Amino acid sequence: MSDRKAASVIIIGGGVTGLSAAWWLAREGVDVLVIEKGIVGWEASGRNGGGCTHYQSPLFDEEQRLWPQMDELLGYPTEYRRERVIIALTQAQLAQYQDHGDICKGMGYHYDILDAKQTRSLVPLAGDNVVGAVHYRFGGQANPQRTVQAYAWAAQDHGARILQHTAVSSLVMEGGHIKAVETDRGRFDCDHLVLAAGPQTAALLETIGIYLPMAPARAEMIVTEPLPLMAIGGVDGNGLYGRQTLRGNLAYGGGPHEWLEDTPAIGGSTARPSTQLLQNLSKRLVELFPKAAHVRVIRSWAGIIENTPDGRPVIERLREPDNLIVTTMSSVGFGLSPATGHAIRDLVMEGRCSFADIDKLGLDRFSNLPRDWRERQGWVPSGVSAATTTQRNAAIL
Repeated sequence: MSDRKAASVIIIGGGVTGLSAAWWLAREGVDVLVIEKGIVGWEASGRNGGGCTHYQSPLFDEEQRLWPQMDELLGYPTEYRRERVIIALTQAQLAQYQDHGDICKGMGYHYDILDAKQTRSLVPLAGDNVVGAVHYRFGGQANPQRTVQAYAWAAQDHGARILQHTAVSSLVMEGGHIKAVETDRGRFDCDHLVLAAGPQTAALLETIGIYLPMAPARAEMIVTEPLPLMAIGGVDGNGLYGRQTLRGNLAYGGGPHEWLEDTPAIGGSTARPSTQLLQNLSKRLVELFPKAAHVRVIRSWAGIIENTPDGRPVIERLREPDNLIVTTMSSVGFGLSPATGHAIRDLVMEGRCSFADIDKLGLDRFSNLPRDWRERQGWVPSGVSAATTTQRNAAIL
C-alpha cells in the first residue's frame, strides 16, 4: 500500500458502513482512504445477526433492491439469503408482528401469517410453545464476516486504500472546513471526510465542537454447535435476532444490553462476554427453538454499540463544515449497508441523496434535546447518579 498521507475522501471507520461507502466511491474513480483503528469488521459489523430487513428506514427500498445483487456487484460472496420468519410465542406478539407486516404490505412487500403447525413445518426447531409466525417474502440475512471482507476486497479492487491499526485522535478544521485527521501515525489530509467510526463518532465530533447525543452499550451474541439446515435461515422472535449459518450454527443476540457511562477510549480493549448475558441469551434461544436445547454454545462475542436517543441513524452532510459527512447507524448498520454506502456516495459527490429523503436522519433533530436525556430514558449504568450524567453532558457543551 502507498504511504501517501492524503486522499480526496478519508473515511474513518472500517466497519460495513465505511467500507460500503469506500466501495461506492472507489467504483466512481474517487481517491479513497479508509482509516480503521483495528481490523476491518472486527467489532459489531462482523459480529451481528446478519439481518437485512429494516422496513422503518427511509433506506429500506434501496436495501431491498440491492441485497439480492450484492454478490454479483461486489464480486465476492456475502451468503445473502432471501426471506425471514418472525416467530410469536404469544397471541399479543403475533398481533404485533402482523401490524409490522401490514406496514410492509402498504409499501408493496408481501408477507404470510402462519399458524402453529405451519410454523413448525417451516422452522423445524420450533416447539409446541409456538403460537404462529409472520413469514416475510422479502428481507433476509447475510454473513457479516463474509460481507465485510467482500466490501473491503471490492473497494480495493477499485483502487481504495485501507489503513488498519491506525487510531484517529482528532479532526483538523481550517477556514471552516475539515482539512485533515490526526492519527497515531501522523496527519492525513483530505478534501472530504466521512465519519463512520461507530461508538467513537461522538468523541471525534467533540474535537471540533459538535455534539452528537449517543449512549454506548455493551452487546453480546452467542453461537451454537451446527444443526441440520432449515429451509429459511433467518428466524427471529422472543426478543432475539439472528440467523442459522450455512454450516448450521445458530448465531443470535438481542440484549439485554448493558449501558456504559462512556465510550471506551479510542484504541481501547473490546468488552468481554459475561456469563450472565450468555445464560440469558441461551435461555431465550431454547424457548424460541426447543428442539435445539441439546446443542452447546461454542462461541460468544461482546462489543460496544452506539445508540442515538430515538434509535435511528444519523446520516448527514453537515452545513458547517460542509465537507463532513456524519454517519452513525445506531445498531442497524449491517443490513442497511448497501443503501447507506450509496447514500454517502451521493452526499459526497452530489450533496444530496438521490434515491430517498433522508432529511429526517439529520443531526439537527436533536437540537432541543435536554442534556440529561440518558437519565430520563434510563440509559445509564446501574449506580451512576443523575448528577454524574448531567455533569458529563455539561462538560461537552
